[in-house]
Amino acid sequence: MDTNRDELADATPPPKRRRTDDDSSRNSASPDGDASRRGLGVTRRRSSTDNEPLDGNEYPSSRQRPSRSPSASQSAPHSRTRSHSRRRSPSPSTSDRTRSESYSPRPRQVPTPPHEPLRPNYRPKLVLHGHTKPISQVRISPNGRFIASASADATLKIWDAATGAHMDTLVGHMAGVSCLAWTPDSNTIASGSDDKAIRLWDRVTGRPKTTTRKSRAGQEIAALRGHHNYIHCLAFSPKGNILASGSYDEAVFLWDVRAGRLMRSLPAHSDPVSGIDFCRDGTLVASCSTDGLIRVWDTSTGQCLRTLVHEDNPAVANVCFSPNGRFVLAFNLDNCIRLWDYVAGTVKKTYQGHRNEKFAIGGCFAVLNGEPFIASASEDGDIVLWDVKSKDILQRVPGHKGVCFWVDVHGGTMVSAGQDNTVRVYRHAGEVNGANGALDAPEKDAEKLLGELPIRQEDVKAENA
Repeated sequence: MDTNRDELADATPPPKRRRTDDDSSRNSASPDGDASRRGLGVTRRRSSTDNEPLDGNEYPSSRQRPSRSPSASQSAPHSRTRSHSRRRSPSPSTSDRTRSESYSPRPRQVPTPPHEPLRPNYRPKLVLHGHTKPISQVRISPNGRFIASASADATLKIWDAATGAHMDTLVGHMAGVSCLAWTPDSNTIASGSDDKAIRLWDRVTGRPKTTTRKSRAGQEIAALRGHHNYIHCLAFSPKGNILASGSYDEAVFLWDVRAGRLMRSLPAHSDPVSGIDFCRDGTLVASCSTDGLIRVWDTSTGQCLRTLVHEDNPAVANVCFSPNGRFVLAFNLDNCIRLWDYVAGTVKKTYQGHRNEKFAIGGCFAVLNGEPFIASASEDGDIVLWDVKSKDILQRVPGHKGVCFWVDVHGGTMVSAGQDNTVRVYRHAGEVNGANGALDAPEKDAEKLLGELPIRQEDVKAENA
C-alpha cells in the first residue's frame, strides 16, 4: 500500500500552492527584481499619505498601476511598505537617483518678497511769489503741466508746473477769489469770488471765456451769476459740461457750462456750503457745510440720496470722493479727517495729526506709484500725508509761515497755498526708474484706480430704499 501511495504521489502533479504565488510576488517586489533594475520608484514609491504631485505616467500604488493578475494586487501593500523604508536609504543606487530625478515633482517656486510700498518723500523745490494777499486755493491741471492759484487779492495766476515760471494773471473779479476748478482738458478755469460771480477763463489766451447765452444787448456773457452770497467752492463734472458751485447762501447750483445757464438749484444746507465734488462718472455730487452735514445728490434729478452726519456733529470744511467712487473724504473742524462709506452711512477711517479748527482748509486723495494716500493742509503751516489703510502718517512736510490753506497732488508733484502769500511746489525725491518703477506716471496710477469698481448711482438708490 505504501508503494502504491508513493507511485500515486509521483504520478499526480503537485497542485498550485498559494505559497508559490507569494514567493513570486516577493520576488517581483524585491530589489533584485525587474522593478529594481528599471529603477521604478525605488526611491519615489510612496505611501498613501504622500501628497506630492506626480506625473500622469507614474503609478505609485496598485490602485493606479494596471494589474494583470491577483498576485500583482496582493504584492502592492508589500511594495508600498518597502518603498517607504527604502526611500530613507542614505545611499541609493545611481539608477535610483536617475529615475527619481525624472519622477521628482516640479520645482517649487521661490516666494517673492512682499512688495514694499514706496513711501512719499516730497521735498520743497520752488516758492512762487506774485500774489499780494493770502492764497485761498491752488490746483494742478489734470494734465499736470500747469498750476492755478486763487488769492484774496482778487486775481488768479497760472504757473508752469515744471519750472514755476509765471505764465499769466487773470483779472476780472471785484473781490477776493475763494476757489477755482480746472476742466478735464486743462484748457478752462472756473473761479468763484466774494463778488458772488463765477467766471470762466481760457487758459491759452488768459481772457474770460464767453458762453452761448446772450445778454439783452446781444453781448455774450462771461460770468455766471445767481448766488446771493460769496462763492466758496467749485467742481467740474468729469466731462466738463457741468459746473457745481457752493455758496454762503447755503445752496448748491449746477450750471450748464456751454450755455452759461443755471440747470438746477439745490437747497442743500442750513449753513454756508464749504465743499463740493463730483464722483468719477459724474452721476453723484457730494456737498458739505459748516452745519455738520454731508449730502450726496443725484446729478440728473437733484434728489438727495444720502445725508451723513457724525454723532459729534463737527463742522465740515471740505469734501471729496475717493478715486474709485466708493467713499467720501470729509475734512472736519475738530482736527479729524473722516472716510465715509456713504452707502452704509458709516465712518470707516479717521485720520489725525494735523490742525484744523478755524479755517476751511483742504486736501485730496493722491496716488504715487500705484499706492494711494491722503494729503491735507494744516493750520500750523505743514502738509500731512497719511496711508489710507493703516491711517499712519507717512510724511509731514514743513510748508508755510502761518496757515496752509490748501494742498493738491499730481503724481510726483505737490503744491500748497498759504497765508504767507506764496505757492510752494514740492517734488517727490525717489528713484525715477528704480525697483518700484517710474514715479512720474500719474496716467498709470489713474488707470489702476479706474480699474476698481465704483459705487453706482443705482446701488445708492437701492440702499436708500
